[in-house]
Amino acid sequence: MELKELYQEIILDHAKNPRNKGKCENYNHDAKAHNPLCGDKVHIYINLDNNKNIKGLSFEGEGCAISLASASILTDILKGKDLSFTKKIIEDFLNMLKTKSKITLNSLSEDQVTTINSLSGVQEFPMRIKCATMAWHTLLSAIENKNT
Repeated sequence: MELKELYQEIILDHAKNPRNKGKCENYNHDAKAHNPLCGDKVHIYINLDNNKNIKGLSFEGEGCAISLASASILTDILKGKDLSFTKKIIEDFLNMLKTKSKITLNSLSEDQVTTINSLSGVQEFPMRIKCATMAWHTLLSAIENKNT
């Protein structure tokens, strides 16, 4: 299977079977965003413990396959991580889409890197970048207790 096909398969799987959809238990941070140009909506919920670890991370939303897959991938990979690591991954992800770099963090498994990199194809479609990044920006707002 070609890498491009694998990436499409990952995106479709996360879009059709989103992970961590719904409100996580005891969430204490949340934020929502809406892209009026395409109708994508996302609401991110975080349960952050006293040690700044993400105990729970989930989302509700609707939109295109890229938007839903991105939110699903975000929650799947970042749940259980600490905030400094989370912010680093978010920064790397956003840079990946801006500069066409790849995510290669050593602290992620090969499967996790492949899953995040599956969203790199939107670089070729500037109008779709917002679809892929909205959940990630919304997570940052939730962490900072800002509503987007």
